[in-house]
Amino acid sequence: MQIRRAVEADVPNLLPLMRELAQFEKYADAFAITEEMLREQGFRRSPPDFHCLVAEENGVLIGLLVYYFVPFTYRAKPNVIIKELYVADEHRSKGVGKLLMKAIATEAEQAGCGLIKWYVAKWNQRSIEFYERLGAKIDPDWHEFQMSEKTFRDLAAS
Repeated sequence: MQIRRAVEADVPNLLPLMRELAQFEKYADAFAITEEMLREQGFRRSPPDFHCLVAEENGVLIGLLVYYFVPFTYRAKPNVIIKELYVADEHRSKGVGKLLMKAIATEAEQAGCGLIKWYVAKWNQRSIEFYERLGAKIDPDWHEFQMSEKTFRDLAAS
């Protein structure tokens, strides 16, 4: 197995993994990402809107970790935000997720980051336990707020 940065040629194989994640996290009906979006936003823009690490075994993508940088923080160091971490069902509990997390830790270290941050669904106990085994902690001091597209459009128009 190899962990590496995704390249544009991976796009047709990334999209199915992203769809599997959408099904797993119960938002498949709202999933709108296309191959062209991935190509444009991840591989043709400079800087890209996102970065991606992949786990590959025998030429097949079996996992992915999508992330981006927040360059300006109070620490005067960038943060890495993990947007998605997904390992195909038949490859779970084999160390793939840990290798992807180790690779993002290396990326964060090389970029001089002060923090790696991500969100986990409250119902996803298996993932919570996985991250806690890696030494991650749930932030007890902050709540995530969201504003839907309708709500922010209403606010903007007010």
